[in-house]
Amino acid sequence: MTRVKELLNDFVRTDGSDLPLPGSGATWRRLDVLSTWAARDLSLGRLAEGHVDALAILAEAGMDPLGDSATYGVWAARSRSGGTSAIRVPGGWELSGRKEFCSGSGLIDRALVTAGTSEGYRLFDIALDEHVAWADHESWPAIGMADSVSETLEFSGPVLPESSVVGGPDFYTNRPGFWFGAAGVAACWYGGAVGLVNNFIGSLPGEPNAHVFADLGKVVANLAAMREVLKDAAEAFDRDPKNEEFQAHYRALIVRQVVHDAATDVLARVATGGGARPLCHDLDQSRRAADLFVYLSQHHGGSDAAELGRLAREVGSWH
Repeated sequence: MTRVKELLNDFVRTDGSDLPLPGSGATWRRLDVLSTWAARDLSLGRLAEGHVDALAILAEAGMDPLGDSATYGVWAARSRSGGTSAIRVPGGWELSGRKEFCSGSGLIDRALVTAGTSEGYRLFDIALDEHVAWADHESWPAIGMADSVSETLEFSGPVLPESSVVGGPDFYTNRPGFWFGAAGVAACWYGGAVGLVNNFIGSLPGEPNAHVFADLGKVVANLAAMREVLKDAAEAFDRDPKNEEFQAHYRALIVRQVVHDAATDVLARVATGGGARPLCHDLDQSRRAADLFVYLSQHHGGSDAAELGRLAREVGSWH
């Protein structure tokens, strides 16, 4: 945990401090930087993506981060029961309830937290040391992505002032940047696959057989396909930063589907091409494989593919 926290602080001090905002004209550089850090460590990539996504959300709302060096996350998972809510009280808002998958629990300083309100789904900028009442340390026994520390948390604490409210009701999901951020997650999936393949190449014996070379060729082709679809999406976001053409959702689902499927194939081919030894005898490679498998499970599978198909029908033709 200390190692990942130090790496996250390194990211914030270097690349994370001046990363281009999505749709700013340099979105590919943003995605490329995220993928590079994710290739180094996928739990780090997850936390780095959450930090810069939070900064982008605040910028989209016309707000500044609270604290120049604060590390941020975005905690927006919806619970199957209960969940997080906020009610208006004298002086602001009272936050309560529980939320799952709070990545960076105990590692970051602040988070943008979604909560249900009588006015709709709202977003709040909170300080963890003031508003996290309890952490369920047994809620994240995961081996894959273990260092992301995505625990279930319970919230309470002092009244949140109006200045802590980020945007209006349903701002979080309705803003153009919601789909730009979805591509940032895919960039981290790609980075995780890059790290896995680089380690695979380094583990090859002096004279691999043709089947190993075939697996290597296919994973390298997968990496190239992922990179190109990410670059294409970045260029599209830069051409239409306010999503006036209403294509951001469609493009984000395409890039996530392509990257998810290609990264899944990379996982399988690294296992068949590299065999059991790297996955069993190399702690770093076994962790990379477990991390990528778990992170890819964030994809919504068939429901996202079905939504992509519906949007494709609305577009009417491929071009």
